[in-house]
Amino acid sequence: MTKVQGTGTFDFKRHHVAEYPDENLTTPQNPPDSIPNSMTLIEIQRDRLTKIAAANWMKGGEEERPAFDAELVKEIYRTELLVKEGLGGGRKPVVLQRVMILEVSQYLENYLWPNFDPGTASFEHVMSMILMVNEKFRENVAAWICFYDRKDVFRAFLERVLRLKEEKNRGLSIAEKTNYLVFMINAFQSLEDEIVSGTVLRLASLQGWHSLSYGRFQMELCLNPELIKKWKRMTKKEAKEAKKKGEGNLDLTNMLEVKFLRNLLLEFLEVLDSKVFPGDDYGVDDACVLFCERFMEFLIDLLSQLPTRRYLRPLVADVAVVAKCHLSALYIHEKGKLFSQLVDLLQFYETFEISDHEGTQLADDEVLQSHYERFQSFQLLAFKKIPKLRDLALTNIGAIHRRGELTKKLSVLSPDELQDLVCSKLKLVSKDDPWSERIDFLVEVMVSFFQKQQSQREAINALPLYPNEQVMWDESLVPSINYSGEGCLALPKLNLQFLTLHDYLLRNFNLFRLESTYEIREDIQEAVPHLLAYINNEGETAFRGWSRMAVPIKEFKIIEVKQPNIGEVKPAAVTAEINFSISSYKTHIRSEWNALKEHDVLFLLCIRPSFEPLSSEEVAKATVPQKLGLQYVRGCEVIEIHDEDGTLMNDFTGRVKRDEWKPPKGELRTVTVALDTAQYHMDVTGIAEKGAEDVYGSFNIMMRRKPKENNFKAILESIRDLMNETCLVPDWLHNIFLGYGNPSAAVWTKMPNILETVDFKDTFLDADHLMEAFPDFQVSFVNTDGTENLRPHPPFRIKLPKTLKSHAHSLASNKPDVALKKDVDTAGQEKLIVEVYVPPDPGPYPQDKPKQNSVRFTPTQIGAIISGIQPGLTMVVGPPGTGKTDTAVQILNVLYHNCPSQRTLIITHSNQALNDLFEKIMQRDVPARYLLRLGQGEQELATDMDFSRQGRVNAMLVRRLELLSEVERLARSLQLPGDVGYTCETAGYFWLLHVYSRWEQFLADCSANRGKPTYVRDRFPFKEFFRNAPEPIFTGESFDADMRAARGCFRHLKTMFQELEECRAFELLKSTVDRSNYLMTKQAKIVAMTCTHAALKRKDFLQVGFKYDNLLMEESAQILEIETFIPMLLQRQEDGYARLKRCILIGDHHQLPPVVKNMAFQKYSHMDQSLFTRFVRLGIPYIELNAQGRARPTIAKLYNWRYRELGDLPFLKESVFFHRANSGFSYDYQLVDVPDYNGRGETAPSPWFYQNEGEAEYIVSVYIYMRLLGYPADKISILTTYNGQKLLIRDVVNRRCVPYDFIGPPSKISTVDKFQGQQNDFILLSLVRTRFVGHLRDVRRLVVAMSRARVGLYVFCRRSLFEQCYELQPAFQLLLQRPDELSLVLTENTPLTHRNVDDPGLSYLVSCIEEMSHIVNSRMHQIYQARLASYQSSTYRNQGTASMEESVQPVIDEMTMNGSMLENGVGEVRHVDGPEEVSNMEGLADGQVPSLNEMDSDGEVEDGPDRASAMEE
Repeated sequence: MTKVQGTGTFDFKRHHVAEYPDENLTTPQNPPDSIPNSMTLIEIQRDRLTKIAAANWMKGGEEERPAFDAELVKEIYRTELLVKEGLGGGRKPVVLQRVMILEVSQYLENYLWPNFDPGTASFEHVMSMILMVNEKFRENVAAWICFYDRKDVFRAFLERVLRLKEEKNRGLSIAEKTNYLVFMINAFQSLEDEIVSGTVLRLASLQGWHSLSYGRFQMELCLNPELIKKWKRMTKKEAKEAKKKGEGNLDLTNMLEVKFLRNLLLEFLEVLDSKVFPGDDYGVDDACVLFCERFMEFLIDLLSQLPTRRYLRPLVADVAVVAKCHLSALYIHEKGKLFSQLVDLLQFYETFEISDHEGTQLADDEVLQSHYERFQSFQLLAFKKIPKLRDLALTNIGAIHRRGELTKKLSVLSPDELQDLVCSKLKLVSKDDPWSERIDFLVEVMVSFFQKQQSQREAINALPLYPNEQVMWDESLVPSINYSGEGCLALPKLNLQFLTLHDYLLRNFNLFRLESTYEIREDIQEAVPHLLAYINNEGETAFRGWSRMAVPIKEFKIIEVKQPNIGEVKPAAVTAEINFSISSYKTHIRSEWNALKEHDVLFLLCIRPSFEPLSSEEVAKATVPQKLGLQYVRGCEVIEIHDEDGTLMNDFTGRVKRDEWKPPKGELRTVTVALDTAQYHMDVTGIAEKGAEDVYGSFNIMMRRKPKENNFKAILESIRDLMNETCLVPDWLHNIFLGYGNPSAAVWTKMPNILETVDFKDTFLDADHLMEAFPDFQVSFVNTDGTENLRPHPPFRIKLPKTLKSHAHSLASNKPDVALKKDVDTAGQEKLIVEVYVPPDPGPYPQDKPKQNSVRFTPTQIGAIISGIQPGLTMVVGPPGTGKTDTAVQILNVLYHNCPSQRTLIITHSNQALNDLFEKIMQRDVPARYLLRLGQGEQELATDMDFSRQGRVNAMLVRRLELLSEVERLARSLQLPGDVGYTCETAGYFWLLHVYSRWEQFLADCSANRGKPTYVRDRFPFKEFFRNAPEPIFTGESFDADMRAARGCFRHLKTMFQELEECRAFELLKSTVDRSNYLMTKQAKIVAMTCTHAALKRKDFLQVGFKYDNLLMEESAQILEIETFIPMLLQRQEDGYARLKRCILIGDHHQLPPVVKNMAFQKYSHMDQSLFTRFVRLGIPYIELNAQGRARPTIAKLYNWRYRELGDLPFLKESVFFHRANSGFSYDYQLVDVPDYNGRGETAPSPWFYQNEGEAEYIVSVYIYMRLLGYPADKISILTTYNGQKLLIRDVVNRRCVPYDFIGPPSKISTVDKFQGQQNDFILLSLVRTRFVGHLRDVRRLVVAMSRARVGLYVFCRRSLFEQCYELQPAFQLLLQRPDELSLVLTENTPLTHRNVDDPGLSYLVSCIEEMSHIVNSRMHQIYQARLASYQSSTYRNQGTASMEESVQPVIDEMTMNGSMLENGVGEVRHVDGPEEVSNMEGLADGQVPSLNEMDSDGEVEDGPDRASAMEE
């Protein structure tokens, strides 16, 4: 069978690398030895650290490295890494450029770690390792993987880090404390790592309660009595250990578990209280502010995951961290804005609605009841023991549980009485706390503990769905694109675990909303400047320009505000009307505005530019809204749009009939919109209470967005609806989904109601195929009557053995050589009973025959199919080319035949993947009437059949007429009168009365005449109907054979009437909407859509009662967490239970993740982590497909190291196609080193927009060379890692290739990210960068880049940069085993060659870009000569001159254009016969490449010196 795999110890880490603009690589200070902000490659190579690295630890060269020098580590740390205090270090805890250079040089992997000794390593050594690990996390590359060669030492290193602050030789500076804290944040974010979690989780254990104040300790044990036994057992164990060590009493103060977090908290409070504002003259210490922000991030992380929250929250409450932060000067200071936002987020998680020790979510009623009980107890205490609070004790709770009223009631107490109440009676804080003397602190503690908290539901319902201008340009919430990862943000994180489903939804809601906000902000910043706003003579805003996406508003008015719903304060609805003109637009843009439809989202802007243009100094200081003159932004949703005559446009409700529709008139448009009620309530409240400006009277611009990018509101509404529902994830998936419990609990072997016997239909091609799939079992084939079958053939039914069920987590893997398995002694193997059965005759017509599978599934794929058809969670990792789609289709096919009553939902990320999957399903034995494709991509299906809702309805109606005509024909064949085929109902009666009754009578007669061979032929009642069968049905020679054929004929009739019964609903339902809803909710068995469509239409699915039993998700590693979650909940629960039985996730976490445009949400919040990836990190078992059939085995080696056992399908080794070399090239893959071109390597005209002209010219020259050899353009794709380079290559192609009919553009010019999921025979890849590796350090991007080619891959890059990158070593070590200069075989002039792929042929090394251009232009000149000769021979010279010149002129122009390139000369030409050997290529045959200087005017080659020496000139 197949191996089901978990993550192992370090199988997967986050691998996303962020790229930063050079301008941000600034140093905290500018000491003399620092490097400039923007470094060239030469400067990096000349840098002091680069030279030290080359001399001591960088790989390369044969010279022996000096021994490890501990003093060198200290010197590097003190001079390069340590940020000195008092020098204006600011918010930079490290000198980022110095750290980057050291990390890229593999300082950690090659020097610090191999020479680390936990007993003798210096403080500087440990801190240097901490900084290197932090840098890896900042760049989101695997940080812990290099430590696993010495696991015990790794544990010792972590222990040393935890005790680092105890070392007496020195204290830590504030920058060092920050770096230390960042390391701890990273460690607690890596709980999937066995060694890291085992070390750091001890710090958040029950032992930490030894440091609680006595009052808080008593309170916690009273609230959680189940912990008393656990506490006693723990203290007893501690006493035993102390006795063993010979200690009388255990010294708890020295226990790391007791003091670590308590000391960190006290250290933070000391910094917050005394170091943030060190003195009146100094101002704010930015380094201390950063430390405080990072500490808030640290506490939020610990309180937002259950394993660390349970025992830490009482400690945070005991020290009263939140109250002290609220009262700190930093909380209200202008530089403390981010800090205050983080404190509020910490307070939210401290009071989160969850039972910490049970891990269950508290309902709103439970939270409210708990609040009332707590307050009631306080009132009882006050009534009995505090006479001054008698009034509070007798007051209704609802009147005093708000902050203001509670503070007022407590003000009657004296300071001593208040302290006694808080510290002695309620024991909320300790008397020993120095803050307990402060009245404001004591009141804050009381109010925080007893005030009523706003519930999560109330909070999210009060939140506007559309962003406003305050949120859009808040850098703490929506950072700009140049976020470097050095600081923290007031954003939630998506890591491994979540507290509850509400917590999960709330984090995703906030992140999705802010990511959408970022995209909207970018659109506003793009559209508004084009309007050229100014103040006219009347002092009003006017516009000189125009924008495609934004139009001035002529009139805006609110026409209706509905009363609030019961229990709410915001209006039920707010409707407005907007008038605008489209007169200034051209026709195609007018049509875009006219295409506005219901539910489209628009944005209303108020623009007020400054009267005079801003000066350069003012522009430098101004915010983006100030530069744009932007005052307000509000969102709205289109209800309807009318033309100038008031006629309704774009109606989808049926109010306007199709034949009554007319094109819109005039240029004025009136759009009715629904405003956000929550935002409206906030604005109106601000006007009433604070006298704020009326926002709704100021709008002067309406902006739209591209429809594909404007679906955020529907998705946010879906998330909000889920939070307001009792959303039920199936019980078997709930704990795993949140990240807790046994990771394998949802695997099918642990599930009830599994399928004991499975009919695999056409899965197995033959008996040998089945035996290959179960090599660990002794396969026994039996007939349906239990006798042995010696000549088995499919189809097969398999009774799954018990051992398979109980050991599913360790199923045997797919071994490449199955023949070896057959020699194993089978005596000890368990039997696998396989039932061979003869399928019934399907019917006499060709269309009755079922479509058969032709794929020979591997044993691993069979394992995935078995898991997929069983209940529970199935995860399939599909490396490139391993047949993920074929496996998914067979799961659907087998599932349909084994569970015909169940319905399956298919979800993919892209329309392309969905169409690929759907087209393959159509080729299997699933009736087309049960297939439905929803969404916009349906029209791209490569089929004549329409699988949309309307198309399926029409198909059913057409099919109904066809079937009714067949019923009429059947009636005539039976010589029955009457109109039996009038409706489906009459046909049903006809079936019962005349067809089925005749069949029963026929069966009864046959049972008495089994000995007559011709009986069936003579007496079959429907013989006349089947007379049009293509082949004779009955032979009259065998009763059994004829009886089987008769049953097949009856099966055809039965299917026909069954289809008619299914058509009956479409006959009864008259409206198109009703018919399509019936089709979706009842008729279709397999419904397919994209994840975006599922999120957009969730409300519609719930309204029509959509139901499904199984969910299959393709490309699930490319889908955002929340877009994976929503499809699980597209149906209402049944009797309090979720209906979902199977969840099949298919993807590849080693390839690129979901696209998140804002780097901060990727890097800080891990928003690009898919649910599939998170499940893999959690250790949930998965099946990894292990045989690829896409690429040559040699090319597959460039990426198969990333997978466990990825091998090749047999046909790759057997096919001649894959054994032949690539004509004109020595190798099937090669790395080509590209030097500077015109003195430059990479350039960045703007941030992120990286280009490399040399690689662009080189890669296009190679493409032209391939086209001249005859390679088809559609078999070649050009890929690059940056958008800037993609556009540059397109420009070069347009200039050098498009003008020529014999060259033309390649199949695609794309980025690696956009090309994921696609492939081509030949890939030319440009890596662009020459200074820093950039985001290719993300190994997932490398895997995608290397796995797109089938037969030829040529990588153009800077060798010296990429060969040093630690993460890319496995691939680049293989690439660099071949010459790094392009090796051509110039003797081959056709796209076909008989040369074997292992034979490099007569190699010719191209030394530079110019030489490649020369080779190409020489060959183009030969084509020019050939075309010239062709025209001369086929036409008269005087008649053909004009056309001939037209044809060859582009060649001449190109050669003239590139003349300067050729005049520069070419480098030395070297010919090699293999990777190393150099040979002369004298007597080059047809492939000789003469230079232009060697050609006379007729194109003939002149006599001259040796060709090599001529080219050297």
